[in-house]
Amino acid sequence: MEQTNTKKEWMRSLKFFLFSISAGVIQIGSFTILELFISNYWLAYLPSLLLSIIWNFTINRKFTFKSANNVKIAMLLVLAFYAVFTPLSTWLGELAARAGAHEFLILAVTMIANFVLEYLYTRFVVYRNSCDTAVDKKKNADENSDIKKEKE
Repeated sequence: MEQTNTKKEWMRSLKFFLFSISAGVIQIGSFTILELFISNYWLAYLPSLLLSIIWNFTINRKFTFKSANNVKIAMLLVLAFYAVFTPLSTWLGELAARAGAHEFLILAVTMIANFVLEYLYTRFVVYRNSCDTAVDKKKNADENSDIKKEKE
């Protein structure tokens, strides 16, 4: 049982990593476009971060954590994370940009920190007790449907 859970957690981590790469592509792409036209780090960073958050939350909820939790509560918990992470990362990124650091280096460091912290927070706070509940819920619904058919 222990080995099965460990394997399941490694697979969950791998899925989160791969989906985070897709969110990273969205963030880098939108950041690049905005940076070309705006040429201001935080004005390019904030919208690109929001796009990646929405994508990452949606895809990971369904395919990585397979949670049947209330979407509004889960999203509020994710927003609580970003209520701390976003101002802090924006402020530190802007300080680094003013100090002469390259905007894409700042973005890369921020994205790596975001990936690690978001996975830990999402797994152990947002979906702490609800991983794979969507699968269990579907399985129970299918079993109940089979029982009803047998009774008929």
